[in-house]
Amino acid sequence: MFNSIEGRSVVVTGGSKGIGLGMVRVFARAGANVLMTARDALTLERAAEGLNGLPGAVSTLQVDVTNPDSLAGMAEVAAERHGGIDVLCANAGIFPSKRLGEMTSEDMDSVFGVNVKGTIHAVQACMPWLETSGRGRVVVTSSITGPVTGYPGWSHYGASKAAQMGFIRTAAIELAPKRITINAVLPGNVITEGLDGLGQEYLDQMASSVPAGSLGSVEDIANAALFFALDEAAYITGQSLIVDGGQVLPESAMALGEL
Repeated sequence: MFNSIEGRSVVVTGGSKGIGLGMVRVFARAGANVLMTARDALTLERAAEGLNGLPGAVSTLQVDVTNPDSLAGMAEVAAERHGGIDVLCANAGIFPSKRLGEMTSEDMDSVFGVNVKGTIHAVQACMPWLETSGRGRVVVTSSITGPVTGYPGWSHYGASKAAQMGFIRTAAIELAPKRITINAVLPGNVITEGLDGLGQEYLDQMASSVPAGSLGSVEDIANAALFFALDEAAYITGQSLIVDGGQVLPESAMALGEL
């Protein structure tokens, strides 16, 4: 039986939709008090409407992860509302598609500003309270794209996700004396709002590349994040967990055709 995280303070960046919203839901369902943040206030408000009645309290805050001052304010609000910060889910990310021959410096700056600098600045902002917690946890949402696989149009995105992995390995060493762990979840193909409108045929084609036979849910990723936040995961740091239904395993499509 795992120890409960009831009453602990959790911050989720990019929490108004997709995997982030799944994390908010899973942590609040486990009894944690969650500060759900995102750039768009209206999206936050709408997301919060579906989170009533969970064991943990959920509140919202408009935050821009590309602005260190905004993140510093986020940490202060979380500490004020929930008495500190025990867990940071650094989940905010963007994934615009742009082929290498068309990519501009501005395109790269935008992706790295959110996915890499936004992650690092969020950790910096929350560090004092995570240290005070005595059981601080950071969970970074990376991806299989970049650290493990590649996909045309996402070279800048993949590079940003690989950069996150480089960050957590050294950050884990620096944070360990403060009794803070930092780990990453690497999602594969997951059903989110981003797939709306692509059609069932497209979804079926995506699922056919996964040995498990289906796309993942946001809760699949959120449950992995929850594990890293538990007391029982206190001796795990600087590590990554691929959550993809076996997507990265087949040597080729022929391997799945043999099943």
